[in-house]
Amino acid sequence: MAAAPQTAHTTDCLFAQMRDQVREALRAVVPGLPDEVADRVDVTPTRDPAHGDMATNAAMLAAKPARRKPADIAAGLTEKLLELPGVEKAEVAGPGFVNLTLKPEILQNVARSVLSAGEGFGRSSMGQGTRINIEYVSANPTGPMHVGHCRGAVVGDALANLLEAAGFGVTREYYINDAGTQVVALTWATYWRYLQAIGTDIDAETFGKLTPNGLQYQGDYLVPVAEAIAQLHGRALADENGGPADPSVWFDIIRAETLVKMMAAIREDLEGLGIQHEIFASEAATLASGRVDAAIASLDAKGLLYEGVLEPPKGKMPEDWEARPQTLFRSTEFGDDQDRALRKSDGTNTYFANDIGYHAQKAEKSDVLIDVLGADHGGYVSRMKAAISALTDGKTGFEVVMCQIVRVVKNGEPVRMSKRAGTFVTLRDLLDEVGRDAVRFTMLTRKADAQMEFDLDAVVAQTRDNPVFYVQYAHARCRSVLRSAETMFGADAVTTESLLKTDLSGLTSDVELAVLRRLASFPRSVEAAASAREPHRIATYCIDLASDFHSLWNRGREDTTLRFLHENNRETSLSKLALVSAIAGALRSALSILGVVPVEEMR
Repeated sequence: MAAAPQTAHTTDCLFAQMRDQVREALRAVVPGLPDEVADRVDVTPTRDPAHGDMATNAAMLAAKPARRKPADIAAGLTEKLLELPGVEKAEVAGPGFVNLTLKPEILQNVARSVLSAGEGFGRSSMGQGTRINIEYVSANPTGPMHVGHCRGAVVGDALANLLEAAGFGVTREYYINDAGTQVVALTWATYWRYLQAIGTDIDAETFGKLTPNGLQYQGDYLVPVAEAIAQLHGRALADENGGPADPSVWFDIIRAETLVKMMAAIREDLEGLGIQHEIFASEAATLASGRVDAAIASLDAKGLLYEGVLEPPKGKMPEDWEARPQTLFRSTEFGDDQDRALRKSDGTNTYFANDIGYHAQKAEKSDVLIDVLGADHGGYVSRMKAAISALTDGKTGFEVVMCQIVRVVKNGEPVRMSKRAGTFVTLRDLLDEVGRDAVRFTMLTRKADAQMEFDLDAVVAQTRDNPVFYVQYAHARCRSVLRSAETMFGADAVTTESLLKTDLSGLTSDVELAVLRRLASFPRSVEAAASAREPHRIATYCIDLASDFHSLWNRGREDTTLRFLHENNRETSLSKLALVSAIAGALRSALSILGVVPVEEMR
């Protein structure tokens, strides 16, 4: 698997800078330290500011290969680190950790780094251009986007933004499932609505008896699709009496035009959510291209296929199950729990085979493939990982981000119905109810594989318990302070260029330094979130930074020295305004990763 390099970082990442210095100091204390040990050295924020600004596990990691006690290595390491110009204090803690306290000017300079970088603050070169294909949403074009699709859409899009911020080369892809029985069922359902649109009186039960598997889709969302087709073709797709014609007359036409219109509606909903994919890949086109047969042939050439019979499924035995010889892939050789069928006993491909062909197509231009899937796809991961490993000889990695279901509630009760869809809450319903930014941020407040409740009342409430409001309010407050400063000191005084020249040595209070520590941790948060494939960490960072800012604001009510604006002290005001501007900039940078637009003022 092609792993992302973990050693290249932004110059504004204070933790990365200190980690490089710790590694250099450790090599001096432990000569001949293996590179693989030094590469694992990390520098992290301390949990309690009373213990310093940073902590490192360097001595603990070096102890075993050096055959020395961690505490002895830590003692030597503290001596070396105290020689660094930015370190005020270095102390051994616990069994061999080293806590570091930085000189105030190092933290103060973080505000200047944020101002200088602007919305690029926190961006990293960690990925070094590693090519990652992220496939997300990929909803079947058989109905409107619903709230279940929404979470995967937001998580996938934010993850793509996050990986780009960390220096990866990202391609966003949507896989259109436009082949198979579901599309056949959709085509028949649209034709029923078409007959109604031209004035044919035929009910669902009657028409359902004409279809291969009954009338599966009956939602009102197909009415405008069918009406548009009727307007284009008139009665040409029906028989002479306006009744159902032979499928050879209408099936291909209805299928093609239905898919175009359904995908147009899906794209419109995605754009409403702020999502755009670079690639829309067609399952039907993949099948027609021969890529599936090519992938199967490649596996066969590697001796990884055989004719065999699978074990019966575990648990309750399906009534129609019988042992049949099939073409099987030796996926157990690549970590799967059983071999997998690629061709059925009748010679047709399994869905898994088709999916292998599609992923082989993506792997041609990618170092890592990431699929964002619903939680019901858990059994899919090991088999596809095995297939990708076999096809690419381990050169292309495969990962899956699982998204759990979302339960929508209003007034404390579950929301299940949609007039448009008939049986579920559509994405459009959600956007119309609370707006794009509230949807996106809320969907990212929890880890993707954790179940969540989307409370329609809570996400629009203007209280500190609503994280969307809490973060947006922090940014709006920052902007309000800066607008007031323009009135007090003139617009030229609070430009980024002017604030970069400001003396920041007055930022020494505990709450100001706490905010500066939080700002310093953002580049590290971006890299850690990208490595873990967890964009929710950026939402958490926003909430924490907003909390620090609101605490600073509230302390200013009690302690006048902490207030941002001092009409009779321009120099003090400008130093605090530099901090406020840096907070706003960091929030904008983080929110841009989440795909959320920061507000200038609360209404």
